[in-house]
Amino acid sequence: MSETIPALRIDIVSDIVCPWCVVGYRQLAEALKQTHTAHEIHWHPFELNPDMPTEGQNLREHIMEKYGSSQQESDASRIRITEAGAEVGFEFNFTDDTRMHNTFKAHQLLHWAADYGLKHELKQALFAAHFTDNRNISDEEVLADIAEDVGLNREQALAVLADQRYAEVVRTAEQQMQQQGIQSVPAVIFNQRHLVSGAQGAENFKSILNQLAAMK
Repeated sequence: MSETIPALRIDIVSDIVCPWCVVGYRQLAEALKQTHTAHEIHWHPFELNPDMPTEGQNLREHIMEKYGSSQQESDASRIRITEAGAEVGFEFNFTDDTRMHNTFKAHQLLHWAADYGLKHELKQALFAAHFTDNRNISDEEVLADIAEDVGLNREQALAVLADQRYAEVVRTAEQQMQQQGIQSVPAVIFNQRHLVSGAQGAENFKSILNQLAAMK
């Protein structure tokens, strides 16, 4: 009787407003597909801008202020990100009006969605809402609409956001990741032991997956 190989546990620490988190996940997904790796993905919260006000900030202004980038450098970065997205089948739609938003409420909604087995679907929908559709993912009505689109109850979503029932849980989860030394995203942890940072590319992820398979 053949021994059943356990699914590879993959913990992904990311923020919805992190473009390389989208690209990195899609690269990993392609590598998992090509290597036929049985896996289970667990998403964890991280806030790139926990102090971002509710109204958000123009993205170009934010990047220039936070990183000291010039407009030319910001534009060049957008081109690189858009091209990387296209390579993995994701559309980045940057405009002069694209805004950076606070994601604390969105992370609370994601935590709630896990109870219904829809956390992964909601995560992908939030990525698309922010980067492709330029929707305000700090707005509770918008978040409730997105939740409904993936099969969650809209009124329950609004209630979760209104009473902040998962606020402390999310804060604790974020702190735990920081205590483990994670200061940037995406951060991918394989089998709770092997940490890989950044969007590595599908080929590099394939190599990592093959190395992990050989260690079993």
